[in-house]
Amino acid sequence: MNHEHDRSVNEKNILISVALNLVITAAEVVGGMVSGSLALVSDALHNFSDSVSLIISYIALKLGQREKSLRLTYGHKRAEILAALFNASVLLVVVFFLFRAAIERIRNPVPIRGGLMIAVAVIGLAANLIAVLLLRKDARRNLNVKSAYLHLLADTFSSVGVILGGILIIAFGIGWIDPILTIAIGLYVLIESWDVIKQTLKILMQATPEHIDILAIKRAIEELPEVANLHHVHVWQVTEHEIHFEGHVDVCEDMNVSRASALNQTIETMLRERFGIEHVTIQVEYGACTDKKIIKEC
Repeated sequence: MNHEHDRSVNEKNILISVALNLVITAAEVVGGMVSGSLALVSDALHNFSDSVSLIISYIALKLGQREKSLRLTYGHKRAEILAALFNASVLLVVVFFLFRAAIERIRNPVPIRGGLMIAVAVIGLAANLIAVLLLRKDARRNLNVKSAYLHLLADTFSSVGVILGGILIIAFGIGWIDPILTIAIGLYVLIESWDVIKQTLKILMQATPEHIDILAIKRAIEELPEVANLHHVHVWQVTEHEIHFEGHVDVCEDMNVSRASALNQTIETMLRERFGIEHVTIQVEYGACTDKKIIKEC
């Protein structure tokens, strides 16, 4: 199976989504100012941040495709992780300003033209749905695209909320529903953004991926008859999909290079098939490290 091909991203869909969001932004800014709807203006602000996040994601994808060099031996792969972190962090800032504006609107309500509010929100909803559908598949397998996708998904919910708010304003004259919807949308965005930030920070801090059990790996390798001990183990991610492993394997007896190479191959195959680790570095030793604990007799 070609994993790189499976994880490729449709860049054309990202560019289409950028164009859609710029159109939505312009329509909602005008509609929000004319109708007096804060929810519509906040939705426009969020849509503009969507466009920026999509552009950043696109640039990061392009950087990630660059070849490795002597200075950047991993290439530019982490550009996508940095883009995801930036996009999610920007969302947190946007939410802060939305909350502040909503609270001010609750204190000092203004008349809102619900009909125009609904009309513009329907246009925004249609465009957001198209963009969400375009990026949904890629968002499942790429954290960078997911961070931009969350912007779009939040805007889809936001447009639905604005439409419902417009209906309530027309039917019952409930003007305060507009800032309340803004706060509700902001809370959803806050939760989703924080999840992306946690994932990207773990990757940047080289934390062991959550689905990797180092103790299980240690037990599996030490069950091999040639292995006395596995120590100095490190498991980390360069990107969300590329997992690296390194460790020192203390063998039971002195062995030649060909046997050590065969053992290396056995361990690499095990780590790939059982734990999904593709990049493996093993240092075979025989009584070389003194700061290890032997747990079995050979």
